[in-house]
Amino acid sequence: MVGTEQAPVRRIDALKATMSGLYTYAERSRYFERSSEPDLLDFAFGNPHDMAPANYVRALQRATEPQDSMWFAYKTSEPYAREVVAASLSARLDMPFEPDDIAMTLGGYGAICAALTALLSPGDEVIINRPPWFLYGATVASASGTLVTVSTEPETFNLDLNAIAAAITPRTRVVIVNTPNNPTGRIYPPETLHGLAELLTAASDRYGRTIYLLSDEAYNRIVFEGNVFHSPIEFYSHTLLAYSYGKTLMAPGQRIGYLALSPLMPLAEREQLRQDVDIAQVLIAWNFPNAILQRALPELEQMSFDVGRLQRKRDRMVGALREIGYSVHVPEGTFYLFPKTPIADDWAFIELLQKRNVFCHPGSISDVPGYFRICLTATEETIEAALPHFAAAFEEALART
Repeated sequence: MVGTEQAPVRRIDALKATMSGLYTYAERSRYFERSSEPDLLDFAFGNPHDMAPANYVRALQRATEPQDSMWFAYKTSEPYAREVVAASLSARLDMPFEPDDIAMTLGGYGAICAALTALLSPGDEVIINRPPWFLYGATVASASGTLVTVSTEPETFNLDLNAIAAAITPRTRVVIVNTPNNPTGRIYPPETLHGLAELLTAASDRYGRTIYLLSDEAYNRIVFEGNVFHSPIEFYSHTLLAYSYGKTLMAPGQRIGYLALSPLMPLAEREQLRQDVDIAQVLIAWNFPNAILQRALPELEQMSFDVGRLQRKRDRMVGALREIGYSVHVPEGTFYLFPKTPIADDWAFIELLQKRNVFCHPGSISDVPGYFRICLTATEETIEAALPHFAAAFEEALART
C-alpha cells in the first residue's frame, strides 16, 4: 500500500540514541545554558576551575614561534613527539616501547576512536564494564561494533572476571578497561589484571581469534597516596594503551594524547596495526594533534599535577558527605567521587541539587542508577559553598520517602 513504508532510521539518530543519557541531562538541567552563571556550583564536568599554570602557557607560547616554513604544515604522528612518549612509557612501565608503536591522537578519546576503527569489523563485539565512561557506547557504534556491558563487583567496583568470561563469544574482538576508572576512581589491582590476561589468552586460543585489550588510562598519573597504579599493558601482550594529557594538565580543550601498542605484541602484528591505526586516523577527520601541541610535548610531558591538593579536596568532600549521611566509595585515583544517592531515583535527586545551583551528573548517564558523580576539579571555595546544599538536598530527599 502506498504511503505505509516507514522511513529508514538515520545513522546519526541511531548514534544519538547511544548518548541519550547525556542529551537528557543537558536538556533537563540546562547546564550548558547556565554554566557561566556566577553563583553556579559546578561539579558536572572535568573542566579547570583555576587559571592555567604559567609554565603551561609559556610552553605553548614557545611552541607557537615558527623556526622553519613547515612549522604549521600538516602533522601526523611526528617523530619528536613519538620519541618523547616512547621514552616516558619505557621509564614508567619498564618496558621497551618503540616510537613507531606510538600514534599521536586528539586526546584520549581520539586514541580510543582510532583503536576501535582499526580493530573492528561490522558486528564485532566490544565488552565494557559498568559503570563506563558515558561515550563508549557511541564510539563502539560509530566503529560498527556491538556493545556488550557487564557489571563490576558490587561496592568495590573491581572487575568481575567471571562476568567478563561469561560475556565473551566468538565475535568478541575488544575488551575495554578504564583504570583508574571514571567515575568510580577504582584502580584495578595486579591480581585482577593478571586474571584478566589469562582469561583473554584462553578465550583467544579457544576461538582462534585475538581478543584485544584497550586500556583507557586518561588518569594514570592521578593516583592518591597509598595506592599504586599498574597498567594492563604490563600483563597482556595484545593491549593498546590510550592516554590523554588533557586530564593530567587540566587542559581538556588542548587536545593531545596517544595510542601505544604493547611492545610484547609480535612484531608482524604490530606492523599491521601501525598501518591500520594510521589509516583510521586519517579517516576519522585527521585525528592527529596540531603542530603547536606536538612541538610543546617535550615540555608538557615533564609537567606535574598537584595530586596532593586534589587528594585534600577528595578527603574534605568524602568526610563531609559521610558526616551528612551519604554512602561514598573512596576513589584511589582520578578527580571524581561517585556517592550513592539517598533515594533510588538519581535524576530526581540531581534536580534537588540543581534547585540549589549545585550541578552533578546522575549515575544513570554511566548506566548505574542510584549514584551521582562529583568532579573534584571545582575549587576549594566551591566545595565549601556547596556542602550545606548537599546536606539540604539529602534531608529533602529523605523527607520524600
